[in-house]
Amino acid sequence: MTEMVTIREEDLIESVADALQYISYFHPMDYIRALGAAWEREENPAAKDAMAQVLANSRMCAEGHRPICQDTGIVNVFLKWGQECRLESDRSLQEVVDEGVRRAYNLPENKLRASIVADPAFTRRNTRDNTPCVLNVEMVPGRTVSIDVAAKGGGSENKSKFKMMNPSDSIVDWVLETIPTMGAGWCPPGQIGIGIGGTAEKAMLLAKESLMDEIDMHELKARGPQTDIEKLRIELYDKINALGIGAQGLGGLTTVLDVKIHEWPCHAAGKPIAMIPNCSATRHAHVTIDGSGPAFLEKPRLDDWPKVTWSPDKAAKRVNLDTLTAEEVQSWKHGDRLLLNGKMLTGRDAAHKRIQDMLAKGEPLPVEFKGRAIYYVGPVDPVIGEVVGPAGPTTATRMDKFTEMMLDLGLLVMIGKAERGQGAVQCIAKHKVAYLMAVGGAAYLVARAIREAKVLAFEDLGMEAIYEFTVEDMPVTVAVDSEGHNVHQLAPLVWKERIAKEGLQAG
Repeated sequence: MTEMVTIREEDLIESVADALQYISYFHPMDYIRALGAAWEREENPAAKDAMAQVLANSRMCAEGHRPICQDTGIVNVFLKWGQECRLESDRSLQEVVDEGVRRAYNLPENKLRASIVADPAFTRRNTRDNTPCVLNVEMVPGRTVSIDVAAKGGGSENKSKFKMMNPSDSIVDWVLETIPTMGAGWCPPGQIGIGIGGTAEKAMLLAKESLMDEIDMHELKARGPQTDIEKLRIELYDKINALGIGAQGLGGLTTVLDVKIHEWPCHAAGKPIAMIPNCSATRHAHVTIDGSGPAFLEKPRLDDWPKVTWSPDKAAKRVNLDTLTAEEVQSWKHGDRLLLNGKMLTGRDAAHKRIQDMLAKGEPLPVEFKGRAIYYVGPVDPVIGEVVGPAGPTTATRMDKFTEMMLDLGLLVMIGKAERGQGAVQCIAKHKVAYLMAVGGAAYLVARAIREAKVLAFEDLGMEAIYEFTVEDMPVTVAVDSEGHNVHQLAPLVWKERIAKEGLQAG
């Protein structure tokens, strides 16, 4: 009998930890090449600017070894464990892999944001080290252990969709009906992963795994499809992009860079289908260990990044938040580019909930909101020399249910990622205020605009505390103006019509 291969606990831990640190600041190069091509072809200036921010941010993160996005994700680990391998450890496989996650997320030189909460239905207590991960293990023939790691941001993960279809239902129709309902909180352009078949949980797993595949849509279209699944991928790619949603939902030629599909046999009575998007902070990597030591990934060459730089739009209006008036806010029109300067507050889910609870009890609030701007963000902890870590926007719709309350407190401006719900848009128009959109996936670039940061309230909430940021030329777009005009509704309609009329193609 062949001698078993011993996989040392420390080798597995180090391999997982290194891979997670690596993907926090290095995009996969297939994604960068695809986004660079989309940027070159894009004809909508707002979408092109958003993609330029993501590309410039990506290179900055690669140079500075800092997170691409402030949401450093929930960790997914897929292990294909060779059946001739044994783990040398007294701990469970979950515990060993979680130690790799813990080590990666608490690395002092590049501490990553802890976003995982235990007791999810009730206290939602932060575990402080981003554990546990979601672990999937498959036993396979062989003498090696294959490790795929991904760090999935909440903005894209929250847009996951599933349907138990009837066998005769159209997959294309369902996808095209569902994509617009996802809004832009998943930070397009990215990839769409689709799982078809199996059972409900298997379809979701297939969709998640498919996102680890290399982007190859342009090569596929160039050689032509050879299977029904490849034909379906191309059809969906073309038809999704024809919707005109565009980068960050601002309208444009490219909404998806690729569509990936994995399938599995299923029961004759149904056709399960799952769809999961990958955002502009696409983060995944693959390594293999064989008992000879940990595996480390090779650094990409900075010369491989597209030669894209970003600087503030010369046509953008500079805004002084310290002297902001209701009249100035009401002069902004949807689609306007602004550069914010001065002091703003921050706050997201937990802070808004605490404010709501304090108001219900008649307790005084620790912060005055009248005439202020609030930024929906949960930043990464700073390292040496930083005022704040990467601090990109979080999905704004999660704050919709608190909008009326906050506007009643006198808030003038809200800043976040992607669209607002119809109820929030109506509140904005009623109060004659504005919602501004920052680019998701450009967190390090945004953080460079933050000159000072201090906690004002709710320090126990960690990254969800209320900060005061002093910013200099922070780039935003007016997404909903004081009349309720909504760029996320209006711009895609314009680009959908242009694409249909002019036969425009995605990058």
